[in-house]
Amino acid sequence: MTSITENSASSNEVSGAARISMGLVEFIVTIALMTASVAIAIDSMLPALQSIGQSFDVANANDAQLVIGIFLLGFGFSQIFFGSLSDAFGRRIVLLGGLAFFTLSTFAASQATSFEALLVLRFVQGIGAAAIRITTMAIVRDCFGGREMARVMSYVMIVFMIVPIVAPSLGQLVIVYANWHWIFILIGAIGTVLFLWALTRMKESLAEEERLPLSVGAVLSGFRTVLTNRITCGYMIGLTLFSAVICAYIVSVQQIFGEIYGLGDWLPIAFAGTAGGIAVANFANGFFVRSFGMRRISHAAMIVFTLLAAVGYAMSLVGTPAFAVSYLLFSALLMLFALIATNFTAISLEPMGHLAGTATAITGFVSTTGGTLLGAAVGQLFNGTLQPLFGGFALFGLFTILATLWAEEGKLFTHPGDKDAALDPGGHM
Repeated sequence: MTSITENSASSNEVSGAARISMGLVEFIVTIALMTASVAIAIDSMLPALQSIGQSFDVANANDAQLVIGIFLLGFGFSQIFFGSLSDAFGRRIVLLGGLAFFTLSTFAASQATSFEALLVLRFVQGIGAAAIRITTMAIVRDCFGGREMARVMSYVMIVFMIVPIVAPSLGQLVIVYANWHWIFILIGAIGTVLFLWALTRMKESLAEEERLPLSVGAVLSGFRTVLTNRITCGYMIGLTLFSAVICAYIVSVQQIFGEIYGLGDWLPIAFAGTAGGIAVANFANGFFVRSFGMRRISHAAMIVFTLLAAVGYAMSLVGTPAFAVSYLLFSALLMLFALIATNFTAISLEPMGHLAGTATAITGFVSTTGGTLLGAAVGQLFNGTLQPLFGGFALFGLFTILATLWAEEGKLFTHPGDKDAALDPGGHM
């Protein structure tokens, strides 16, 4: 974190973090840990999917993926409500409520006695996670904008990515010495700590005079602004497709390593390697985004992603690629995913100004819900080969390129200053 501290001399960054009475490093770590609660609820479950399926006598092995998919569905579906609530009542109260909801439902899930009950509680847990995600993203947007937001989010992701590196091993360790119920108890304990931290350390980032009245008219007006802004809408479509990318990978990864390559016990280590690559990509993005801009980096990344995915699909048509080849391809694709998702998020929110909560809610609702449905569909196509996953990646990449071309009126790699400065919440299509 040394480089972060050195770069915090920028007056914009210091004043941004100071908006909630924090230094820059504390701000980054706090936002990352809050966001990481969502990741740990997903990634720590990966080694337990087979055990959960066996525990409840799930007939179709692919159905165990629903433990992940249903959580993501609840997470995506409910985001649309929390943005408006945080714009009306402030970020802090919604964040605390979300943390409490997340923690209580997690403890309840540890006591589930049927697969159906577990799925219901996972959906509810996803709702609490959505409140956490929406408010933390809105807090970042309250405090920073443009390239500074992209840079801060990249550093947040570096800390955040420790979770995917550690969480599967944590879940595996629990499975070895106890059973999957204890994974939920552990997550609930983490949620309790985060609630206490937010209660004592996090200040409000949205001033009273910047809040919007909670009414149907105000909400619809906010939705209209978001959905009619060409940049926000176009990049939201791209985020949806890349949410499908990460969802398809997460729900399929246990079967890929376990069934195709017979390396199920090595899943935590292999998953940690790809997560480490994502962390490296985010660090590089934080370093280079000021020089090259969000569009140049993300547009190049989505084109290379699509080409690599197409190569992977062509190889899988011939036969199952060697593990080393597949692993390198997945690692490269996920690093490119990180560059795309981080910058697309910042670009989509930049025109929204004080509508950050509503904008984050709508983009999160559409991208996560749509991405979950698309990604889960790819996961359900798992047939013992890599064809569904690589083929899905290639299609998602292609349609993202088309959506971006539409958003940018046919131009890629434009300098951020050419458009960012000219856009505001009134910049409609």
